[in-house]
Amino acid sequence: MTVRPDAGQTALRLAQQIEASGPVSVAEYMRVANTAYYGGADPLGAAGDFITAPEISQMFGEMVGIWLSDIWLRHALPSGCHYIELGPGRGTLAADALRTMKRFGWAPSAHFLENSPALRAKQLHAVPDASFHDNLDSLPSDAPLFIVANEFFDALPIQQMILTHSGWHERVVVRDRGSRFAAMPGAPIADSIIPEHFRVAAVGSIYETCPDALAIMDILSRRLAQQGGAMLTIDYGHTQPGLGSTLQAVRSHQYADPFADPGDCDLTAHVNFHDLAHCAETRGLAVAGPTEQGAWLSGLGIDQRAQSLLKAHPDRAADINAARNRLVQRESMGALFKVMASYAKEWPLPEGFGR
Repeated sequence: MTVRPDAGQTALRLAQQIEASGPVSVAEYMRVANTAYYGGADPLGAAGDFITAPEISQMFGEMVGIWLSDIWLRHALPSGCHYIELGPGRGTLAADALRTMKRFGWAPSAHFLENSPALRAKQLHAVPDASFHDNLDSLPSDAPLFIVANEFFDALPIQQMILTHSGWHERVVVRDRGSRFAAMPGAPIADSIIPEHFRVAAVGSIYETCPDALAIMDILSRRLAQQGGAMLTIDYGHTQPGLGSTLQAVRSHQYADPFADPGDCDLTAHVNFHDLAHCAETRGLAVAGPTEQGAWLSGLGIDQRAQSLLKAHPDRAADINAARNRLVQRESMGALFKVMASYAKEWPLPEGFGR
């Protein structure tokens, strides 16, 4: 289990903030908690709190590399391209994808959007020539971008609204009579914030938005429209807006209470692919998907790659098959995780999304 050096300090800071200024929004609570969480120890792997697809098998990153290479090849091999990854974990996906891309004859410069010192050290070990960015403003603007966001948007802070007998209210976080945090209705909000078809719902219904995700998608979509290229978004989430809280916490590979021990567990929420797609289209991009991760990987040839690995490493057959199944099968990650591409309209339709 990962031991975080400032465990308990985040809860204390939030408690002091609430005592001094009143309740904080769910979004602010999540932002403070995750900033502390990702700024501490490496959360990935068996000794951490969760594992992502690139850490399960090299096949995942290789499929991403094949997907990017196919677009590059079919768009007449544009020069000076940049590989951009948002929240690249340990750098494993980038290393596997860039190695695969090199086999196709190109080596774009690598750029990582990452604020965690602990993870930056791991990423630099995996991709020694990567450039780091604290924000989107410093990303290169001179050539096409090939952007990958794998399990990035789910960790961004969400805003929650809850319907009470007196109307819709923002959901806020308070300290209860013990030492824990709790969520409750806060100030009322205008009905116009809620989509019309959700305004009449059962009392207690919760509607979520993620302003940070839309802001990031807006900036990157504008960049792609101007510079060319494509963006691959892979995450767990839903393809249509709905009601209900999707806020969850994970610690040591087990679900935990999201309002206990902030900063000491991973807080995430389901990604609203519908809103991300609409944002990209509004900025002039074409969108493919979202489709299920299992179908996308299968369409790109993960089964053939698994067979190749089995032939080369027969002693690892059990591990290779287990990894393939975990990534592809519906009861594992295959259906819950979705894949969406957004790309400049003059660029070719990406593979893996059908016709």
